[in-house]
Amino acid sequence: MQTVLAAAAVFVASFLLGSIPWGVIISKAFYHTDIREHGSGNIGTTNALRTMGKAGGAAVFLLDFGKGLASGGLALAACWLLVPGGGLSSEPFVSYDLMVTLAFLGCIWGHIFSPWLGFKGGKGIAVAVGCLFATFGWLGALLELALFAAVVAATRYVSLGSLAAAVACPFFALAIFWGEVSPIMLCTLAAATVIWAHRSNIARLRAGSESRIGKKKA
Repeated sequence: MQTVLAAAAVFVASFLLGSIPWGVIISKAFYHTDIREHGSGNIGTTNALRTMGKAGGAAVFLLDFGKGLASGGLALAACWLLVPGGGLSSEPFVSYDLMVTLAFLGCIWGHIFSPWLGFKGGKGIAVAVGCLFATFGWLGALLELALFAAVVAATRYVSLGSLAAAVACPFFALAIFWGEVSPIMLCTLAAATVIWAHRSNIARLRAGSESRIGKKKA
């Protein structure tokens, strides 16, 4: 029961961490505007770069990335506190892998469905990458980042790189958590939510109207 309660607490805490709308906070505190009123209206890094420039965009990325790292760190800390060594392998309901994937899902959902913004938010990429270092380990996280970077470099579509990373996530989860149904399902649910959050980008990609990196708008 103790570990089940801890898992629930990790999910809720990760959701609340993910829900902090840094894009809105940075835009209002330092640029005296609301990022949601400019560009795509999204609160994430890409629109922050367009709206606030490199400094504002970098700040939003680092803070959103930090939310993911902090969520993964919470899950790791909970595992170490409950079972020295972080195993939890003997627990019938909660494992280390389940704990980190709950944090992964919670942080992404908090970012995309922020209660401070009427359950609206960003698209979950920066927070997902931050949390992946705990969820998939540094190698899995770097492979996801490499896939994202390769697709963006080849197409100049940030959204397409994000979608490629999201689509690959369940396959990474299948390899990393082989035989563990719950962690794989949680990663798949998180990836599906990120893809859903990119539905407007998918529509623009299909219509050929999605913005590319380096292309100036008319």
